[in-house]
Amino acid sequence: MFNRTALEALTRRPLPFLGSAWPWRCAAYLGASVVPGAAAGLVAAAVLAVPEAFRVVTGPAALMLVLWPVARFERWRLRLVDGVPLPEVPDRRRREAGLALMTLLALWWIDLIMMLFTVAGPVVLVLSPVVQPAVAPGVAVMASVAGVLLLPVAAYTVAAWGGARGAMARAILAPQGSELSEVLRSRARLVDAFEMERRRIERDLHDGAQQRLVALSMTLGMAKLDMPEDTDVGRLIGLAHDEAKQALAELRELIRGVHSPVLTDRGLAAAVRDLSGRSPVPVDVCFEVPGRLPAPVEVTAYYVVSEALANIVKHSRATTASVTGRVERGTLVVAIRDDGVGGADAVKGTGLTGLADRLSVVEGRLSLSSPIGGPTLLRAEIPCS
Repeated sequence: MFNRTALEALTRRPLPFLGSAWPWRCAAYLGASVVPGAAAGLVAAAVLAVPEAFRVVTGPAALMLVLWPVARFERWRLRLVDGVPLPEVPDRRRREAGLALMTLLALWWIDLIMMLFTVAGPVVLVLSPVVQPAVAPGVAVMASVAGVLLLPVAAYTVAAWGGARGAMARAILAPQGSELSEVLRSRARLVDAFEMERRRIERDLHDGAQQRLVALSMTLGMAKLDMPEDTDVGRLIGLAHDEAKQALAELRELIRGVHSPVLTDRGLAAAVRDLSGRSPVPVDVCFEVPGRLPAPVEVTAYYVVSEALANIVKHSRATTASVTGRVERGTLVVAIRDDGVGGADAVKGTGLTGLADRLSVVEGRLSLSSPIGGPTLLRAEIPCS
C-alpha cells in the first residue's frame, strides 16, 4: 500500500513500516532542524554583537533577514514527511512567514531534543561495550540488547512526532478549508468551460448544419413540386424530402438538448415551459421567477429540470408531473413532482449523483423523497447571489 504521509505510514504493520524509508525520512526531517537552529543562532549573534541601544532595531532586522529563507526551507523539507502537494492559497506568504517564525522561536529545538532523547539513547545503549569499557561485560551486553529492542520504539516515536510536526506545518501552510475551496473553484471552472463549449457546439450546429439542412429541404421541396408524384423519381424525391425534414427536426431537438436558445433569449421560466411542453408526460408548470437570474443559476436549474423530466419519462411510469419554481430569501427553489412508481435512490442512481454534483458547484442542495409506490419529489435549492 502506498502511503503519502508519515502518519499514514504509521498505520501499516510493524515489519513493513520498520522496513520502509519512513522512519529515516522522519529522522531526516527532524534532524534538518539544525538549519533553522543555525539561523536562530545567527539572529542571536547579530543581536549580541551590537550595543544594547541598537538591539531593538538589529533584532527584528536580523529576524526578517533569515525569515524568508527559513520559510522556503520549511516548505521544501515538508516533502520528507508529506508527499501531498500543497495547494496555492491567497495568503501563502503570510502563512509561510508564520510557520518560519514558530520554527525559529520554538520548534527547532523541540525537534532536536526529541531526536536526542529518542535516537541517541538507544544508540548509546547499543554501543555500551565501546563507550563504557569499564562496565562489566555482562551488563554491557544486556545494555546493548536493551538498546536494540528500543530501536523500533524509537522509530515509531520519531515517525509519530515527524508526522504530527508535518501535519501541523500543513495545517498552517494550507488549511483544509483552502483545499476544499480550491477543489470547488476548479470544479466551477470546469463547469464554466463545459458550458462555453456547449454553447459553441450549439452555435456551430445552428449556423452550420441546420442551415444546410434547411437549404436542402427547400431544394428538395421545389424539386418535388416540379416532378410528378406518380413517377419513380418523384417518389424518391418525396422520400428524400421527408427524410430531410425529419433530420432537420432531430437536429433542432439535438440543439435544444445541447443548449436551449429559449433559455438564452427569454430566461429560465420560458425555457422550463418550453421543456415541459415537449415532454411525453403531461407537465403542469408554475414558475414564478422575478426577471432574469444569474447565468450559472439559470443554467444549473434548467439542467436539473431537464434531467428530472428525462428520468420521469424513462423510469417513473408516471401519468402526470409538475414543475414549480420560486425565489425564497435569495434562493431559487425548484421542485419536480410525479405520480409514478417511486423508488428512486440517489445512492444507486448515477444521474441523481450527477445532479447533486452539479448543484454543489453553485453551492446548491438536492433533496429527494421517493417512497415505493410514489409519489416522487425532487427539490433543488440554488443560491442566487
